[in-house]
Order: sequence, then structure tokens, then C-alpha cells
Amino acid sequence: MDANDFPTPDADVETIAPDELKSRIDAGEDVTLLDTRMRSDYEEWRIDGENVTSINVPYFEFLEDEIDDDVLDRIPDDREVTVLCAKGGASEYVAGTLVERGYDVDHLEDGMNGWASIYETVEVEDYDGAGTLLQYQRPSSGCLGYLLYDDGEAAIVDPLRAFTDRYLADADDLGVDLKYALDTHVHADHISGVRDLDANGVEGVIPAAAVDRGVTYADDLTTAADGDAFAVGDATIETVHTPGHTTGMTSYLVDESLLATGDGLFIESVARPDLEEGDEGAPDAARMLYESLQERVLTLPDDTLIGGAHFSDAAEPAADGTYTAPIGRLVDEMDALTMDEASFVDLILSDMPPRPANYEEIIATNLGQNAVDDDEAFTLELGPNNCAASQESLAGD
Repeated sequence: MDANDFPTPDADVETIAPDELKSRIDAGEDVTLLDTRMRSDYEEWRIDGENVTSINVPYFEFLEDEIDDDVLDRIPDDREVTVLCAKGGASEYVAGTLVERGYDVDHLEDGMNGWASIYETVEVEDYDGAGTLLQYQRPSSGCLGYLLYDDGEAAIVDPLRAFTDRYLADADDLGVDLKYALDTHVHADHISGVRDLDANGVEGVIPAAAVDRGVTYADDLTTAADGDAFAVGDATIETVHTPGHTTGMTSYLVDESLLATGDGLFIESVARPDLEEGDEGAPDAARMLYESLQERVLTLPDDTLIGGAHFSDAAEPAADGTYTAPIGRLVDEMDALTMDEASFVDLILSDMPPRPANYEEIIATNLGQNAVDDDEAFTLELGPNNCAASQESLAGD
């Protein structure tokens, strides 16, 4: 059923905004959620947290005038419950039926679509290069981006198309000229914002090594080869080719302080190697990834921060709230970074999670081979990113 197909409940139903719910979870409050999506959608992607109790009862269980007692027995009546669905229509209806039966409930505004619209900014306090470095965080999918600004200029790494207006507004608020928008690779889990920002006067930059994958718009943007540098005020962003996750995977060394690794290395895992050439090409990509990590990443000073393009539920944020960590600490904590090549390859191929939802269509869109409007783009990237190898197999003791 579409959100508009549900009747308006007779009872008054309070609404909670997505950012308010996020604030409550972050503050450590006990939160109880009733997720009314289908079981398959719930199992693939849901709101979790240390103090979050999540219950899944699909909306159709509430469509009858007489709701089964075993359904109602699953819903706590001694605390507030937030009802949610995909877009907000089903949850409002379900919440209304529960209010009529005396339950203390509200419903999440715009459902999981609203949750996916949350985009937070946190300063990387341990960054010691020129200027200020911010990390963008999208909790619904774990996507991360980076905004560097100094002396009236700014650059963003791994922007999302859905937040193009946000980046431009943030630059205006900071009083800086957004000079560059840089992609680390052809993403498989979200739609890149580089082309949209380029259309708004920002210089779009893509890795030169990614062009051969079939990028249709390469002539319209700047291509960054290994060793190229981009000046942002007194800071410098240096291009470091780090293939493995993809052949074009490129990291950016932000003023010798933080390496924005894209999907090459995360603070809790390393990249999966099968999203470009599939299972057949994964072993060669895994060997390429090993060489990139050992020769291009781990050779940097131990205090160089690593900042990936994603974080998972297994990731612990730093004291400043960012998902960054110094290289030295990752080497100490992640067994995969100290293995020999054969062991590394065997390990990361042994236990890879499901591939990202809609990844083939997302890749085609990011290559410029597939055109989608903003609503379609937003829907395509809903769900978990799944761009890392299994954290369980890679983390140290």
C-alpha cells in the first residue's frame, strides 16, 4: 500500500522528527521502536542502538478491525513507543489504532526516508593540518564525507547528491568558496554529488584511474592522477592512488594529517574487493588492495588519521565524535593489516556480506550511463552500504 492509501486515524497521533529521535538515541535514552515494514526490509536495514529496543510487526497485522491479541501482546504498554514505516503513512495509521487502544505512542515523521535525510557535521579535532576539517555523517547508511576549509576556500571529499544544497549552504554559512568536489572512486552504495556540485560552479574532480571503467562525463570534469595536489587556502590535498576496492580507488591526503581513504580502509575493517569484477575478479582485487595498504597507506606516519567513506555499527567513534583513527592504532587493533598477502586474501574472501542494494544501478548512475531524477536517486541508495569486508573476520581480539 502507498502511504496515501491509509485512512487518517480518528485519534490524535503525535509525530517525532527524525533528528529528535536521533538526539534521544545519542543521549543514551531508552527508546522503543515498532517497525511496521515487511520482515525482509526490517532484517536488511533498521534503526539500531545500544539502548534501542526494536520490534517488527508488519502493518498488515493492524488492518483488521479486531487486531489479534498476540499482536498487541508484543507491544509494550508500560512505556512510550515510536512507530515507524518506510515513508510515514503506515506508521501514522498503526499509531492511531494503538492510541485508540490506550497505548502511549507517536510515529516517526517520513519514516525511514526521514531517517535517511539526517546528515550531521562533526569537526575532526585531531586534525593538525592547515585550516579546519569537518566530517559529514549519514547515520542511516554510514556514509562519511569531509569538508576542508581554510583562508576563504573549501573542498569536499565524497559528497552525496542528495545533499548538494546542504554543502553549498554550509559553505555560505562559513563564508568560504567551495572550490573542489572530489570523489575517491565510482561508488556502489550512493549517488555521487560531484557532477551536481560541478554544475553549481564547484570544480568536480574524479580519479583519472577510474575513467576507464566507462565514465561518460570525464571530459567535463578534472581528473586527478597519482601525486596531483589541490590547494585549499594554505592546505594541500594530495592524490594517492590506492586500488583494490576498485581499480580506480583513490585516497586523498589532507595536508599530511588525514588520509581520506574512501572505501579502501575503514576504522573497523578493510574494503571488499568484489564490487567491480564480481567473484571472479575478487582475488586479484584483494591482492591489489593488500599492496595498496602495505605500500601506500601503512607507510605513512603512525599518527596520520584514517577517515573512510563509511562506518558500520561495529565502529567506535573517536573522542571528538568522528569516525577517524590514527594508522598506528589500526595496525595494533586490526589483524588484517599485519598478515602476509596470502593470509590477507584468504581472509577477506572468506566472509563477505551481501552486496549493497541496487549496487549495479548505482554504479551505472555514477558512471553516467544511467540517468535518474533526485527522488529515484534517493530511493536507490536507501539501506546499508555493505562496502566493507566482514568486520567479524577482520577485527583483532
